[in-house]
Amino acid sequence: MRSPPCRPLTGSWNQRTIPPVSTPSVIAIDGPVASGKTSVGRALAVRLGYRFVDTGLMYRALTLLALRRGIDPGDAASLGGLAAEAEIGIVTGAAGTARVLLDGADVTDGLRTPAVDGAVSAVSQVPAVRHAMVARQQRIAEGGSVVMVGRDIGTVVLPSAAKVYLSASPAERARRRHAELEGAKHARAQPIPSIEDVRENLALRDKADTERAEGPLRVAEDAVRIETDGLDLDAVVAAVLSRIDA
Repeated sequence: MRSPPCRPLTGSWNQRTIPPVSTPSVIAIDGPVASGKTSVGRALAVRLGYRFVDTGLMYRALTLLALRRGIDPGDAASLGGLAAEAEIGIVTGAAGTARVLLDGADVTDGLRTPAVDGAVSAVSQVPAVRHAMVARQQRIAEGGSVVMVGRDIGTVVLPSAAKVYLSASPAERARRRHAELEGAKHARAQPIPSIEDVRENLALRDKADTERAEGPLRVAEDAVRIETDGLDLDAVVAAVLSRIDA
């Protein structure tokens, strides 16, 4: 199953198949930043004909709304109220691509700005924000046939789901994240950070994600764990399918 070392997780899972009877209806994929969650989750959902939900986009949408309203990322009370009232929706296309609606308006293109990047971690750590988001994510999954990715999906949001935890070495994750930034540099007003700076930032994100009080990143006891170093997208998806079907 192992293939030669790859660049960013890419592959050819673009055809829908009829899932075997044994395939779980709700699949939770967790892992740290740049572990391959989004690419694998999207490809898996397309393969199975399931809905794909990237919960990180929901936190980014709320962060964008907070910045627009001038709410400080450290103002927990105001952020909690905002999370309770904001209307955040995710529309998934046939190819697994997601568009994010905030109060009915498409804000997808504004979710990867440096301002949102710098504030989303603080916003997502607010307990009231996480409670509101978890409740919404659980409602989304009620109908089944869904692949949901994030950092607390298998442990908090969907504890009864089939659980997958993706990981990769710090060096590989930094390389992937840096390649992602390079690919989107036309949309950035700021210079692309060095790969060393990217790696340092990922370490800080990991610390925040694993040490936060609400929904910390950890491996669920019954999760299938897959190391993605040296695997391309097809290989990771195949590994996930074989492990969860088994």
